[in-house]
Amino acid sequence: MIDILDRVKNKALQEKIVTAEEAAAFFKPGMNVACSGFTASGYPKAVPLALAERMKKEPFTVNIWTGASTGPELDDALAEVHGIKGRLPYQTDKILRNEINDGSVEYLDLHLSESAQLGRYGYLGKVDVALVEVCAITEEGNLIPTTSLGNTASYVQQADVVIVEVNTTQPLELEGMHDVYVPLDPPNRLPIPIVKADDRVGTSYIPCTPEKIKYIVPCDVPDHTRPLSAIDDNSKKMSEFTLEFLKKEVAAGHMPKNLLPLQSGVGNVANAVMAGFVDSDLEDLSVYTEVIQDGMLDLIDAGKLKFASGTAFSPSPEGMARFYKDVAKYKKYLLLRPEEISNSPEVVRRIGVIAMNTAIEVDIYGNVNSTHIAGTKMMNGIGGSGDFARNAFLTIFYTPSVAKDGKISSVVPMCSHIDHTEHDVDIIITEQGIADLRGLAPHARALEIINNCAHPDYRPMLLDYYNRAVTATKNAHTPHILKEALSFHERFLETGSMR
Repeated sequence: MIDILDRVKNKALQEKIVTAEEAAAFFKPGMNVACSGFTASGYPKAVPLALAERMKKEPFTVNIWTGASTGPELDDALAEVHGIKGRLPYQTDKILRNEINDGSVEYLDLHLSESAQLGRYGYLGKVDVALVEVCAITEEGNLIPTTSLGNTASYVQQADVVIVEVNTTQPLELEGMHDVYVPLDPPNRLPIPIVKADDRVGTSYIPCTPEKIKYIVPCDVPDHTRPLSAIDDNSKKMSEFTLEFLKKEVAAGHMPKNLLPLQSGVGNVANAVMAGFVDSDLEDLSVYTEVIQDGMLDLIDAGKLKFASGTAFSPSPEGMARFYKDVAKYKKYLLLRPEEISNSPEVVRRIGVIAMNTAIEVDIYGNVNSTHIAGTKMMNGIGGSGDFARNAFLTIFYTPSVAKDGKISSVVPMCSHIDHTEHDVDIIITEQGIADLRGLAPHARALEIINNCAHPDYRPMLLDYYNRAVTATKNAHTPHILKEALSFHERFLETGSMR
């Protein structure tokens, strides 16, 4: 067994160190298992793998709660043995996604900022076990998190039983990079005292009484973070449009020279946009977001980042190695919080965040679909995009103008599913251009989006639809030919192409 005695400072707790298999034997069918993890960072690995092996021989299911998506040792391993009955609040695993879409798994897609509170109120049921990854346990029994916080602090607070994985691949130098603050629930909630990205309001550890800890399991499996694709031409163009637009906002006096705090979604487009800031003349930037990726390390190295607050550190494998090589340097600029704080509508509105997230499709009136393919098949989930979109000072959504080698237009007459209404969307950016929807009524929004964001191959089709809808509805406020708007998606389902 891996030696973790130096990481478990409480001598009495050292007696609770067991193998992953022993801990996995504790779980019972139907349990609500609340796990650490947000993206492929800071999630338990050894126990889920052992539990999956047990489920192969003894089939049963549990419900898995997390902060967001996780790595293959959790979602993938349990989904592969059909061991998940219910899942919340977000996921990105291919096997799990297939089980969600064939009805095998009950998936509850939630605004991330709301998920911990829903659990505390009991709307989701009782937390039977909190299964969390840490890099160390203090003499008092408190937990030092690793590369994410997510909902971990709230889950530990709710659970009667806590099983802890001590991961020896996570450096002890991570201690001090966390700000753990769990708000009181209404009617006792107080204002969250954050007015800038680097404000600290909590503790550097997750409070936990030793009596709650049932087992402690050694683990030497590293975070399985995902590689980032090379920045393609479309992403580069969207990044350039973003910088051009923001510089105009500064020139117009709408924000200071160092902008307002930036929020960036997860993935290659988001990382490309952040990379664009590295090559710009903007300086003294601050970030208030969910996930800290490679682009923010680049900003630190370029001397352009003042501070970044998030709930998970989730770079590429190369970015993770770079971080671990110089933790002391990067740690000064980074802080991880619980997701109900990193995504707090109260804080987002107060500090004036610039929200930058991606869409699957947008429609000509500015509605955004960020979760469903053709209106029915779940992709990943809404994640934190709704938390930021509704409350940000400026809300930007990105999408390439086409998908599937040009067979699908990402700009459509009517979204097949709507996650963010036109009331929450300020700017849409594709590689074709930028649509500024602020202050525009529906007719003007439609022309702005079609002419600036739609691909030239689909622009005539969309303009034709809009003009006929105006005539058919006698210039209605939001002109639609409903049957035709929906047939746009049906055509793709039938033929594989919208043309």
